[in-house]
Amino acid sequence: MTNQNGKATQYPLLANPHVQLHGPVDEAMYTSFKAQVIDAPTEGPLVVSITTLGGDPEMARAMGDGIRLIREYTGRDTLFLGKVAVYSAGATFMSAFPVDSRFLTRGSRIMIHERQMQSTIQLNGPLNTLEYTLKAKLHEIEDSIRIQNEGFEALIRGSQVSMDELLEKAPSNWYIEADEAKRLGLVLDVI
Repeated sequence: MTNQNGKATQYPLLANPHVQLHGPVDEAMYTSFKAQVIDAPTEGPLVVSITTLGGDPEMARAMGDGIRLIREYTGRDTLFLGKVAVYSAGATFMSAFPVDSRFLTRGSRIMIHERQMQSTIQLNGPLNTLEYTLKAKLHEIEDSIRIQNEGFEALIRGSQVSMDELLEKAPSNWYIEADEAKRLGLVLDVI
């Protein structure tokens, strides 16, 4: 039986993802991701779904790197299915999949924003050493921006979204509904 848009027969693999992730993107999700990948069939496309309000971007990058390695070392296709909410670190994870392998369920939303940092700098010690403390924090910020922008570039690669547009909208939390994500080319289809 097909849904009202006839999409069920087009993408039957999406009905039962091999890896199903939900909740905060954290070490527990990464552990679940690894276990589910090991238990997944080793033949055919690997389908991964996620529902998340966000979390740790480095855990999202680590899961994404696992997806990249599967594609590169086994030649398997990997398919992404975002369900309901693909926010923040969820969008970071989504960026590991090519745009023509990304799907969203109807009514889902993506939320993209800049990386966040909360930090206090304690200046304490000889004056000649304080400059190094400040430079170290500046280097951390600069590298975090580079990592963020690499992820942004991967997210929009192959879509109609420009980096300028993304950088303009990300500071104020850019929410993108499923149909708009399809129109922008961020996902192949909405099911």
